[in-house]
Amino acid sequence: MNKGFPKGFLWGGALAAHQCEGAYNEDGKGLCTADTLICGNVMERLFNISTDIKDGIYYPSHEAIDFYHRYKEDVKLFAEMGFKTLRTSIAWSRIFPNGDDETPNEKGLQFYDDLFDELLKYDIKPVITLSHYELPLGLLNKYGAWSNREAIKFFETYAKTVFERYKDKVKHWLTFNEINVVKMMPYLGGGMLLSHTDPEFLQKAYQAAHHQFVASSLAVKACHEIIPDAKIGMMMAGMLSYPKTCNPNDVWKNVEMERNSLFFSDVMMRGYYPSHINRYFEENNISIEIENGDLELIKTYTTDFLAFSYYMSSVTSADPEDNKMTGNFAMGISNPYLETSEWGWQIDPTGLRIYLNQLYDRYQKPLFIVENGLGAVDTVNEDGTIEDDYRIDYLKQHVLAMKEAIKDGVELLGYTPWGCIDLVSCSTGEMKKRYGFIYVDKDNEGNGTLKRSKKKSFYWYKDVIESNGEKL
Repeated sequence: MNKGFPKGFLWGGALAAHQCEGAYNEDGKGLCTADTLICGNVMERLFNISTDIKDGIYYPSHEAIDFYHRYKEDVKLFAEMGFKTLRTSIAWSRIFPNGDDETPNEKGLQFYDDLFDELLKYDIKPVITLSHYELPLGLLNKYGAWSNREAIKFFETYAKTVFERYKDKVKHWLTFNEINVVKMMPYLGGGMLLSHTDPEFLQKAYQAAHHQFVASSLAVKACHEIIPDAKIGMMMAGMLSYPKTCNPNDVWKNVEMERNSLFFSDVMMRGYYPSHINRYFEENNISIEIENGDLELIKTYTTDFLAFSYYMSSVTSADPEDNKMTGNFAMGISNPYLETSEWGWQIDPTGLRIYLNQLYDRYQKPLFIVENGLGAVDTVNEDGTIEDDYRIDYLKQHVLAMKEAIKDGVELLGYTPWGCIDLVSCSTGEMKKRYGFIYVDKDNEGNGTLKRSKKKSFYWYKDVIESNGEKL
C-alpha cells in the first residue's frame, strides 16, 4: 500500500495571467475578455457584461498585482517555499493581440521566455494553461468567439507557436481552464456574449464546447509531435455533489448533475461522447454540427491526465426550488454537515478524497489538483504579521484527504493551491478575497503599495513541501 506522497510529487502553487500579471495593454498585448470584467458581485461581474473599456470604471485585471513587472521577486518567494512547480497561463492576446494575427508578438513571447527561465533557475517546473478565461477580444468581436468554428484554427496556430517556442522549457501543459464552465458562464468559458435566456442557449453552448473539444485534441496532437517528452492534460472545475436525501428522485437528480459536469472529461479523457448525452440532446432540441474527422480526432488524441479545481461540494435536490448558486459556479443547496467560508463556499476535505477516487475509478489516468484553497479576509497585525490559521487548517485537511486517496490507489501527480500569492478573484474581482501564502498590499479599489509580505501559511507550506507532505 502507498503510505504517502510519491517521490517527485509536484508541490507548488497556481495563478492565471489575467488575475496576476496586469500590464493589460503593454508591449503589444491586445485586449482579452477578462480585461472587460469589473470589480463587483458575481452577477454584476460575470453576467452584466460590456466589452467596452469605459472611463471611470475600475477594472481589477488592468494592473492586478503587477506580476508582469515583479515576477522575479515573486518567483524568488515561491522558491523559498520550495515550490517544485508553478501553474500559470499564457495570455493568448500577448502572443496574438487580435487572435487572428498572421505573426506573433515577439515581446509577448519574450516575456514568457523570461518567466520560464526564472522558474527553471530555481528548478521550478512550469505547468502552463493555454487558455484560462483570456480569449483575445478580437475573436469575440470579429468571429463570435467559440461559437464559431473558425476559433479552432486560431487556437491551433497559437498552441503550435508556444509549443515550438517553449518546447525545451515547458513539459506540462493544460488546454482549457475549467472547460465544463462554458455552459454555466459562457463569457468566461467561451468568450461568448450568450444569455441564459436565449432560447437556443443550450444549442450554442454545446456547439462551442464541441469546437473546444476539437481544438483541444488538435493541441494534444501538436504537443506530442513538437514536444514528445511533454504531457498535456485537460482541466475542469471539480463539482462533487451529494443527493439531498436517499429519496430515489434526489439520487437520480444527483446522477444527472454529475453526468452533466463529467460529460466534458468523458469526451476528452475517453475520446467519445457518452451514450447518455444523446437523450439529453434530443430532449433539449440540441443538434451539434460535427464535421467529418472531428470524432476520429477526439478519439485519437485524448489528454494524458486530468487536472481539476476543487474548492467545495454541493447538495442536489429533485425540488427545483432548492437549486441555487452556492459558489464557484456550483448549483445546489447547503450541506448541514459542513462549515462554510466567508463567501458561502462549503468546506469539504473528505469530498476531495471521494472525488479523487471517483475520477480515478472512471478514467484510470493520472490526476492533478491544480486549484484548491480558501478565499478569506486577512488582517495585517501592527507588527506586519498575518496569522492565517484558518487557511492552514483548510489546506491541512485537504492534504490529508489527498494522502488517503493516494493510499486508496489514486495516481496523483501534484498539488498547486490556488492563488499562492494574493491576486484578483475570478468570481468577484476582489482583492480582499485572498488565497495566497503571500500577502499583496492592494485593496478592492486598486489602492496600495503592492508590497509582498509572508503570511503564517507561507512557513507552514514550506514545511509541508520540505517533508513531502509528512509535516502538517
